[in-house]
Amino acid sequence: MALPNEVDPELERETADECSKYGRVESCFVYEEKSADVKPEFAVRIFVKFAEASAAMKALMDLDGRFFDGRVVRASFFSEGKFTAREFSIEDQDDD
Repeated sequence: MALPNEVDPELERETADECSKYGRVESCFVYEEKSADVKPEFAVRIFVKFAEASAAMKALMDLDGRFFDGRVVRASFFSEGKFTAREFSIEDQDDD
């Protein structure tokens, strides 16, 4: 959705507001990957936690593959444990 040089202080709020049309958003967090091995188009990761699984499913189905600002949005589910632990880095990921 955004490149590293496009992240501004309003991005979390704007994303949460946009996602609220799917259901109640409990939290939203923008994470910028600092690893030089990560392509810029994958360096900004936005995490949204919904109150209900059905809202998360609606958002996933609507957002994944959608074009935003000339780029394709990639949406997927994320480990709730890693979200809670703030393990957002691509390097923290495994196959769980």
